[in-house]
Amino acid sequence: MNSSLTASLLEGIPRPLILIGANERIAQANAQARAMFGDTITGRHFVTVLRQPSLIDSIERVLVDEKLHSARHFSNEAGRETMFQVDCAPVEGGGVLLTFDDITHLREAEQIRRDFVANVSHELRTPLTALLGFIETLQGPAKNDAAAHERFLGIMAREAARMNRLVQDLLSLSRVETEERMRPTQDVDIYNTVSMTLNALTPMAETAGVQFQMRGASGPIMVQGDGDQLRQVFTNLIENGIKYGSKGGEVAVEFSLSDRDARLRAPSVAISVIDKGEGFDPIHIPRLTERFYRVDSHRSREMGGTGLGLAIVKHMVNRHRGRIRVESAVGEGAKFTVVLPLKTNS
Repeated sequence: MNSSLTASLLEGIPRPLILIGANERIAQANAQARAMFGDTITGRHFVTVLRQPSLIDSIERVLVDEKLHSARHFSNEAGRETMFQVDCAPVEGGGVLLTFDDITHLREAEQIRRDFVANVSHELRTPLTALLGFIETLQGPAKNDAAAHERFLGIMAREAARMNRLVQDLLSLSRVETEERMRPTQDVDIYNTVSMTLNALTPMAETAGVQFQMRGASGPIMVQGDGDQLRQVFTNLIENGIKYGSKGGEVAVEFSLSDRDARLRAPSVAISVIDKGEGFDPIHIPRLTERFYRVDSHRSREMGGTGLGLAIVKHMVNRHRGRIRVESAVGEGAKFTVVLPLKTNS
Protein backbone atom coordinates (compact mmCIF):
# COMPACT_ATOMS: atom_id res chain seq x y z
CA MET A 1 0.00 0.00 0.00
CA ASN A 2 1.55 3.30 -1.05
CA SER A 3 1.93 6.24 1.32
CA SER A 4 -0.62 8.48 -0.44
CA LEU A 5 -3.32 5.83 -0.17
CA THR A 6 -2.43 5.23 3.48
CA ALA A 7 -2.64 8.97 4.18
CA SER A 8 -5.99 9.16 2.41
CA LEU A 9 -7.37 6.27 4.50
CA LEU A 10 -6.18 7.82 7.76
CA GLU A 11 -7.72 11.18 6.87
CA GLY A 12 -11.06 9.50 6.18
CA ILE A 13 -11.37 8.04 9.70
CA PRO A 14 -12.99 10.54 12.14
CA ARG A 15 -10.65 10.04 15.11
CA PRO A 16 -6.96 10.78 15.74
CA LEU A 17 -4.68 8.20 14.08
CA ILE A 18 -0.90 7.97 14.00
CA LEU A 19 1.12 5.47 11.99
CA ILE A 20 4.60 4.71 13.34
CA GLY A 21 7.04 3.04 10.99
CA ALA A 22 9.48 0.22 11.74
CA ASN A 23 12.18 2.89 12.20
CA GLU A 24 10.17 4.20 15.20
CA ARG A 25 9.42 7.49 13.46
CA ILE A 26 5.94 8.86 12.72
CA ALA A 27 5.15 8.01 9.11
CA GLN A 28 1.59 9.38 8.86
CA ALA A 29 -0.85 11.34 11.04
CA ASN A 30 -4.33 12.45 10.12
CA ALA A 31 -5.80 15.92 10.70
CA GLN A 32 -7.22 15.10 14.14
CA ALA A 33 -3.85 13.79 15.32
CA ARG A 34 -2.03 16.85 13.94
CA ALA A 35 -4.52 19.08 15.78
CA MET A 36 -3.54 17.30 19.02
CA PHE A 37 0.23 17.09 18.58
CA GLY A 38 1.12 19.73 16.00
CA ASP A 39 1.51 19.94 12.24
CA THR A 40 5.21 19.00 12.24
CA ILE A 41 5.08 15.58 13.92
CA THR A 42 5.63 13.55 10.73
CA GLY A 43 9.18 12.21 10.57
CA ARG A 44 9.89 12.67 14.27
CA HIS A 45 10.67 9.85 16.69
CA PHE A 46 7.47 8.89 18.48
CA VAL A 47 9.06 9.38 21.94
CA THR A 48 9.58 13.11 21.26
CA VAL A 49 5.91 13.56 20.34
CA LEU A 50 3.90 11.29 22.62
CA ARG A 51 6.01 11.63 25.78
CA GLN A 52 3.66 9.88 28.23
CA PRO A 53 5.41 6.82 29.73
CA SER A 54 2.49 4.38 29.68
CA LEU A 55 1.80 5.06 26.00
CA ILE A 56 5.47 4.84 25.05
CA ASP A 57 5.72 1.54 26.91
CA SER A 58 2.72 0.11 25.01
CA ILE A 59 4.20 1.14 21.64
CA GLU A 60 7.56 -0.45 22.49
CA ARG A 61 5.84 -3.68 23.53
CA VAL A 62 4.00 -3.82 20.18
CA LEU A 63 7.29 -3.31 18.33
CA VAL A 64 8.72 -6.29 20.22
CA ASP A 65 5.87 -8.84 20.36
CA GLU A 66 3.65 -7.58 17.49
CA LYS A 67 0.50 -7.89 19.62
CA LEU A 68 -2.24 -5.38 20.39
CA HIS A 69 -1.65 -3.26 23.50
CA SER A 70 -3.59 -0.35 24.96
CA ALA A 71 -2.82 2.67 27.11
CA ARG A 72 -4.35 5.93 28.32
CA HIS A 73 -3.34 9.32 27.00
CA PHE A 74 -4.20 12.55 28.82
CA SER A 75 -4.47 15.90 27.08
CA ASN A 76 -5.58 19.41 27.94
CA GLU A 77 -7.81 21.17 25.44
CA ALA A 78 -9.16 24.66 26.11
CA GLY A 79 -8.54 24.23 29.83
CA ARG A 80 -10.42 20.92 29.97
CA GLU A 81 -8.55 17.69 30.67
CA THR A 82 -9.42 14.97 28.20
CA MET A 83 -8.65 11.27 28.39
CA PHE A 84 -8.10 8.97 25.42
CA GLN A 85 -8.05 5.21 25.17
CA VAL A 86 -5.19 4.47 22.76
CA ASP A 87 -5.12 1.13 20.96
CA CYS A 88 -1.63 0.29 19.66
CA ALA A 89 -1.95 -2.28 16.87
CA PRO A 90 0.87 -3.94 14.90
CA VAL A 91 0.89 -3.38 11.13
CA GLU A 92 2.63 -5.21 8.35
CA GLY A 93 6.29 -4.29 8.01
CA GLY A 94 6.93 -3.78 11.73
CA GLY A 95 5.06 -0.54 12.35
CA VAL A 96 2.39 0.45 14.87
CA LEU A 97 -0.99 2.11 14.27
CA LEU A 98 -2.27 4.27 17.15
CA THR A 99 -6.04 4.86 17.42
CA PHE A 100 -7.19 7.50 19.91
CA ASP A 101 -10.72 7.22 21.33
CA ASP A 102 -11.95 10.10 23.51
CA ILE A 103 -13.38 8.50 26.68
CA THR A 104 -13.57 11.70 28.74
CA HIS A 105 -17.37 11.43 28.91
CA LEU A 106 -17.08 7.95 30.44
CA ARG A 107 -14.73 9.20 33.13
CA GLU A 108 -17.01 12.17 33.85
CA ALA A 109 -20.05 9.88 34.06
CA GLU A 110 -18.20 7.64 36.50
CA GLN A 111 -17.24 10.68 38.60
CA ILE A 112 -20.86 11.87 38.61
CA ARG A 113 -21.95 8.41 39.76
CA ARG A 114 -19.38 8.38 42.58
CA ASP A 115 -20.34 11.90 43.68
CA PHE A 116 -24.02 10.98 43.59
CA VAL A 117 -23.54 7.88 45.74
CA ALA A 118 -21.37 9.85 48.19
CA ASN A 119 -23.93 12.66 48.44
CA VAL A 120 -26.89 10.33 48.95
CA SER A 121 -24.93 8.40 51.58
CA HIS A 122 -24.08 11.63 53.36
CA GLU A 123 -27.65 12.93 53.27
CA LEU A 124 -29.01 9.66 54.68
CA ARG A 125 -26.29 9.08 57.25
CA THR A 126 -27.13 12.14 59.37
CA PRO A 127 -30.84 11.36 60.00
CA LEU A 128 -30.11 7.64 60.33
CA THR A 129 -27.44 8.31 62.95
CA ALA A 130 -29.86 10.56 64.83
CA LEU A 131 -32.63 7.94 64.71
CA LEU A 132 -30.34 5.15 65.92
CA GLY A 133 -29.05 7.36 68.74
CA PHE A 134 -32.53 8.30 69.94
CA ILE A 135 -33.76 4.72 69.71
CA GLU A 136 -30.81 3.58 71.84
CA THR A 137 -31.53 6.31 74.37
CA LEU A 138 -35.24 5.48 74.54
CA GLN A 139 -34.43 1.81 75.05
CA GLY A 140 -31.90 2.62 77.78
CA PRO A 141 -31.45 5.73 79.97
CA ALA A 142 -34.74 7.39 78.97
CA LYS A 143 -36.79 4.21 79.00
CA ASN A 144 -39.17 5.48 81.70
CA ASP A 145 -38.88 9.23 81.03
CA ALA A 146 -42.20 10.37 79.50
CA ALA A 147 -40.94 13.90 78.76
CA ALA A 148 -37.87 12.55 76.94
CA HIS A 149 -40.10 10.14 75.00
CA GLU A 150 -42.22 12.99 73.68
CA ARG A 151 -39.25 15.20 72.79
CA PHE A 152 -37.20 12.45 71.14
CA LEU A 153 -40.13 11.03 69.19
CA GLY A 154 -40.80 14.48 67.76
CA ILE A 155 -37.19 14.76 66.59
CA MET A 156 -37.31 11.22 65.19
CA ALA A 157 -40.46 12.06 63.24
CA ARG A 158 -38.73 15.08 61.69
CA GLU A 159 -35.66 13.05 60.73
CA ALA A 160 -37.82 10.28 59.24
CA ALA A 161 -39.75 12.91 57.25
CA ARG A 162 -36.45 14.31 56.01
CA MET A 163 -35.39 10.89 54.73
CA ASN A 164 -38.78 10.42 53.12
CA ARG A 165 -38.46 13.76 51.29
CA LEU A 166 -35.03 12.74 50.05
CA VAL A 167 -36.31 9.40 48.73
CA GLN A 168 -39.29 11.09 47.06
CA ASP A 169 -37.03 13.68 45.41
CA LEU A 170 -34.66 10.96 44.21
CA LEU A 171 -37.58 9.08 42.66
CA SER A 172 -38.90 12.27 41.10
CA LEU A 173 -35.46 13.14 39.68
CA SER A 174 -35.07 9.64 38.23
CA ARG A 175 -38.52 9.78 36.66
CA VAL A 176 -38.09 13.22 35.08
CA GLU A 177 -34.65 12.28 33.70
CA THR A 178 -36.25 9.24 32.06
CA GLU A 179 -39.03 11.36 30.55
CA GLU A 180 -36.85 14.35 29.58
CA ARG A 181 -36.79 13.51 25.86
CA MET A 182 -40.54 12.86 25.74
CA ARG A 183 -42.17 16.18 24.93
CA PRO A 184 -45.44 16.71 26.85
CA THR A 185 -48.61 17.25 24.83
CA GLN A 186 -51.24 18.58 27.24
CA ASP A 187 -52.73 22.05 26.83
CA VAL A 188 -51.92 23.87 30.08
CA ASP A 189 -53.04 27.31 31.22
CA ILE A 190 -49.82 28.37 32.92
CA TYR A 191 -51.45 31.45 34.47
CA ASN A 192 -54.05 29.26 36.18
CA THR A 193 -51.38 26.74 37.19
CA VAL A 194 -49.31 29.40 38.95
CA SER A 195 -52.41 30.94 40.53
CA MET A 196 -53.46 27.55 41.97
CA THR A 197 -49.92 26.98 43.24
CA LEU A 198 -49.97 30.31 45.07
CA ASN A 199 -53.32 29.44 46.64
CA ALA A 200 -51.98 26.09 47.82
CA LEU A 201 -48.92 27.73 49.37
CA THR A 202 -50.81 30.58 51.06
CA PRO A 203 -50.86 28.90 54.52
CA MET A 204 -47.09 28.42 54.37
CA ALA A 205 -46.62 32.05 53.30
CA GLU A 206 -48.86 33.34 56.10
CA THR A 207 -46.88 31.37 58.67
CA ALA A 208 -43.66 32.93 57.34
CA GLY A 209 -45.19 36.42 57.20
CA VAL A 210 -44.94 36.59 53.40
CA GLN A 211 -47.42 38.14 50.98
CA PHE A 212 -47.84 37.08 47.35
CA GLN A 213 -48.06 39.39 44.34
CA MET A 214 -48.98 38.49 40.74
CA ARG A 215 -48.06 40.90 37.97
CA GLY A 216 -48.04 41.14 34.19
CA ALA A 217 -51.05 38.99 33.27
CA SER A 218 -54.65 38.42 34.26
CA GLY A 219 -55.99 35.68 32.01
CA PRO A 220 -55.26 32.37 30.32
CA ILE A 221 -51.78 31.79 28.88
CA MET A 222 -51.61 28.47 27.07
CA VAL A 223 -48.50 26.32 26.79
CA GLN A 224 -48.02 22.72 25.76
CA GLY A 225 -46.85 20.82 28.77
CA ASP A 226 -47.35 18.46 31.68
CA GLY A 227 -49.61 20.15 34.21
CA ASP A 228 -48.33 18.14 37.20
CA GLN A 229 -44.70 18.86 36.40
CA LEU A 230 -45.30 22.56 35.84
CA ARG A 231 -47.07 22.75 39.21
CA GLN A 232 -44.04 21.06 40.76
CA VAL A 233 -41.68 23.54 39.09
CA PHE A 234 -43.47 26.58 40.47
CA THR A 235 -44.19 24.96 43.84
CA ASN A 236 -40.47 24.44 44.26
CA LEU A 237 -39.50 27.96 43.17
CA ILE A 238 -42.20 29.70 45.24
CA GLU A 239 -41.44 27.56 48.31
CA ASN A 240 -37.80 28.58 47.99
CA GLY A 241 -38.88 32.20 47.76
CA ILE A 242 -40.86 31.82 50.99
CA LYS A 243 -38.09 29.95 52.84
CA TYR A 244 -35.10 32.03 51.81
CA GLY A 245 -36.75 35.36 51.04
CA SER A 246 -39.15 35.62 53.96
CA LYS A 247 -37.26 38.52 55.54
CA GLY A 248 -38.34 40.65 52.59
CA GLY A 249 -42.00 39.96 53.36
CA GLU A 250 -43.01 39.47 49.71
CA VAL A 251 -42.74 36.92 46.91
CA ALA A 252 -43.85 38.16 43.51
CA VAL A 253 -44.69 36.18 40.38
CA GLU A 254 -44.27 38.24 37.24
CA PHE A 255 -45.42 37.25 33.72
CA SER A 256 -43.90 38.60 30.53
CA LEU A 257 -44.98 37.66 26.99
CA SER A 258 -42.72 37.78 23.93
CA ASP A 259 -43.63 37.43 20.26
CA ARG A 260 -40.34 35.63 19.67
CA ASP A 261 -37.72 34.43 22.12
CA ALA A 262 -34.30 34.44 20.46
CA ARG A 263 -33.12 31.22 22.09
CA LEU A 264 -36.38 29.29 21.84
CA ARG A 265 -37.07 30.70 18.35
CA ALA A 266 -40.77 30.85 19.19
CA PRO A 267 -43.34 33.01 21.01
CA SER A 268 -42.79 32.60 24.72
CA VAL A 269 -43.89 33.43 28.23
CA ALA A 270 -41.40 34.22 30.98
CA ILE A 271 -42.57 33.58 34.56
CA SER A 272 -40.31 35.11 37.21
CA VAL A 273 -40.43 34.25 40.91
CA ILE A 274 -38.91 37.21 42.77
CA ASP A 275 -38.15 37.48 46.48
CA LYS A 276 -36.72 40.32 48.55
CA GLY A 277 -34.60 38.19 50.83
CA GLU A 278 -30.87 38.12 51.50
CA GLY A 279 -29.93 36.90 48.04
CA PHE A 280 -26.58 35.22 47.37
CA ASP A 281 -23.30 35.76 45.58
CA PRO A 282 -23.68 35.34 41.78
CA ILE A 283 -20.66 33.00 41.87
CA HIS A 284 -23.09 30.24 42.91
CA ILE A 285 -25.45 30.65 39.94
CA PRO A 286 -23.72 28.27 37.46
CA ARG A 287 -23.94 25.41 39.98
CA LEU A 288 -27.37 26.00 41.51
CA THR A 289 -29.09 23.29 39.47
CA GLU A 290 -26.48 20.63 40.28
CA ARG A 291 -27.66 17.75 42.43
CA PHE A 292 -27.08 18.40 46.15
CA TYR A 293 -25.47 21.80 45.55
CA ARG A 294 -26.42 24.30 48.24
CA VAL A 295 -25.48 27.93 48.74
CA ASP A 296 -25.82 27.47 52.51
CA SER A 297 -25.80 23.76 53.40
CA HIS A 298 -26.65 24.20 57.09
CA ARG A 299 -29.57 26.57 56.48
CA SER A 300 -30.92 24.43 53.64
CA ARG A 301 -31.02 21.33 55.84
CA GLU A 302 -32.67 23.30 58.66
CA MET A 303 -35.36 24.35 56.16
CA GLY A 304 -35.93 20.72 55.16
CA GLY A 305 -34.27 21.00 51.76
CA THR A 306 -32.80 17.93 50.08
CA GLY A 307 -30.54 19.75 47.62
CA LEU A 308 -32.39 18.20 44.67
CA GLY A 309 -35.21 20.67 44.07
CA LEU A 310 -33.52 22.90 41.50
CA ALA A 311 -32.02 19.90 39.70
CA ILE A 312 -35.57 18.54 39.31
CA VAL A 313 -36.78 21.96 38.12
CA LYS A 314 -34.00 22.12 35.50
CA HIS A 315 -34.89 18.72 34.02
CA MET A 316 -38.61 19.50 33.99
CA VAL A 317 -38.03 22.83 32.24
CA ASN A 318 -35.75 21.09 29.73
CA ARG A 319 -38.50 18.57 29.02
CA HIS A 320 -40.80 21.48 28.15
CA ARG A 321 -38.15 22.85 25.74
CA GLY A 322 -37.82 25.87 28.00
CA ARG A 323 -34.97 27.44 29.90
CA ILE A 324 -34.32 28.81 33.37
CA ARG A 325 -32.46 31.99 34.33
CA VAL A 326 -31.25 32.98 37.79
CA GLU A 327 -30.33 36.45 39.00
CA SER A 328 -29.21 37.40 42.49
CA ALA A 329 -26.83 39.50 44.52
CA VAL A 330 -26.09 39.62 48.24
CA GLY A 331 -28.69 41.76 49.96
CA GLU A 332 -30.83 42.13 46.83
CA GLY A 333 -33.00 39.03 46.84
CA ALA A 334 -33.24 36.46 44.06
CA LYS A 335 -35.09 36.12 40.77
CA PHE A 336 -35.75 32.76 39.12
CA THR A 337 -37.23 32.99 35.62
CA VAL A 338 -38.72 30.09 33.68
CA VAL A 339 -39.17 30.73 29.95
CA LEU A 340 -41.61 28.43 28.13
CA PRO A 341 -42.70 28.35 24.48
CA LEU A 342 -46.32 29.35 23.99
CA LYS A 343 -48.78 26.95 22.40
CA THR A 344 -49.23 27.75 18.72
CA ASN A 345 -52.16 26.91 16.48
CA SER A 346 -50.00 25.24 13.84
